[in-house]
Amino acid sequence: MQASEEELRTKRHVVHALHLHLVFVTKYRKKVFSEQMYERLQFHFDRVCDDFGCTLVECNGERDHVHLLVKPLPHTTPSRLVNSLKGVSSRLLRKEFPQLENYYWKGGLWSPSYFIASCGGAPLDILKEYIRNQ
Repeated sequence: MQASEEELRTKRHVVHALHLHLVFVTKYRKKVFSEQMYERLQFHFDRVCDDFGCTLVECNGERDHVHLLVKPLPHTTPSRLVNSLKGVSSRLLRKEFPQLENYYWKGGLWSPSYFIASCGGAPLDILKEYIRNQ
């Protein structure tokens, strides 16, 4: 797939069109998320991405997992981005929704594992639609 000019991002010495598909699952696969929680998760994910200089393109999921489509910078370390996304969202969501402590009394919202894929081959509109429909 060739990126169109509006999809290309430029920095001082690089032109890039990177996209990552991330999936985080709740610990024990508990179905805990409400619509309000998803709104707050998206807010927190967007802030973390902004801190990394990345763009959160799409965010959605179901009651026990979340899908993210992120445009990272070339120097972004994916594991550091994932650790920040999961750590910040877990800490702040549990603070904002104390009822989550009924499920996670030892702290931590997310399973320690995650899914990550680069999205170079699939058309982004299809990925965005897939994430929207989760």
